[in-house]
Amino acid sequence: MTIPDSVVKTLRGAIRPDRLLDTARGLVAVPSPTRSAGAVADRLAEILTADGFAVSRPPAGWPQAPAVVARFATQKPGRTLQFDGHLDTVHLPFVPPRVADGVLYGSGAADMKGGIAAACEAMRVLRETGVLQTGGVLLTAHDLHECPWGDGSQVDRLMDDGVVGDAVLLPEYLSDCLPVVGRGLAVIEARVGRDGVPVHEVLGGIDQPNVIAAGAELVRRFAERDRELARTIHPVAGRASYFVGRVSAGEIYNQSPTEFQLAGTRRWLPGTSRVEVERECFDMLARVASQTGTRIEGVFTVARDAFQLDDRHAIVEAFHSGYEAVTGRRLPAGAKPFVDDGNSFASRGGLAAISHGPAAHGAHTLNESVAVDELTRVALVYALTAVAFC
Repeated sequence: MTIPDSVVKTLRGAIRPDRLLDTARGLVAVPSPTRSAGAVADRLAEILTADGFAVSRPPAGWPQAPAVVARFATQKPGRTLQFDGHLDTVHLPFVPPRVADGVLYGSGAADMKGGIAAACEAMRVLRETGVLQTGGVLLTAHDLHECPWGDGSQVDRLMDDGVVGDAVLLPEYLSDCLPVVGRGLAVIEARVGRDGVPVHEVLGGIDQPNVIAAGAELVRRFAERDRELARTIHPVAGRASYFVGRVSAGEIYNQSPTEFQLAGTRRWLPGTSRVEVERECFDMLARVASQTGTRIEGVFTVARDAFQLDDRHAIVEAFHSGYEAVTGRRLPAGAKPFVDDGNSFASRGGLAAISHGPAAHGAHTLNESVAVDELTRVALVYALTAVAFC
């Protein structure tokens, strides 16, 4: 659909960058490492309540930081578009907010408190202008997103409890494509051990089961399987993979250690069962343990499942309409390079979910930043997408 120029002009004129920035800065100012986002959730709830929105605080399985749920509904039936974001940040030293030359800096500015502030501004201007004629908007924000500290269970619980819209926009820092497909991700941790104590190489160490050799064999098998997976390439998402990013063992060069540790990732394509992927991994651990006389304990932590977006869903055309009205062009289809809660909305909730946010920088670093102009753009795209979808 084509959104009338008058609607675009009305919403553009209603967005207040100063108000948006105040919201973003207020959220960034509250430290919120994953599992400790209660205070920033309180801050967001206070902001939305002061704006006149009805706000509820469902625990969603995590009473330490109840989720924030706010709604704006028209008086006529129609679809509900959900804006969803996570309030928690990765576990790095806190960087307070500052603004310089139209750019907001600080912990969570990019990932994703700035995006949540943009979603709040979109909901405000929809209510203030009255251009949304049917349906409504649901805004949800929560903790427990960032791995490995969080497990995504709070947003999962919101879905299970029916706190969902008919489609979802997530203001993650992805702005150069419309992500129509994404791989699943699990973190693999393995401990290779043997009985006994650490012992000198020439005092019996060489006769012990070699945990380093067993660990090396495990790395080799992961690499072998990775090469097999590389033979199948998805036209958009790329390929599935095994990746080992950390290994450790031993205290000194001529001592036989009792433990070897490994950590890495497994990514899989849509259409692959996460249960089968996990079983395959543990089968490899068991075979290596049996063949090397060691014990191998593994942890397979699924971050998010794979997904594929139906490009015929109404939210896709609505998003294209909103984005094109703001920028004059359509975003090309592409792959989501990371995993986020959109994967869960698709795989667990059966909902069409689009991750689109500001062109922000420095996510998962001490140098997060986002331009206020980008936040304003996202707010307008979200408001227009709601008009087209609802």
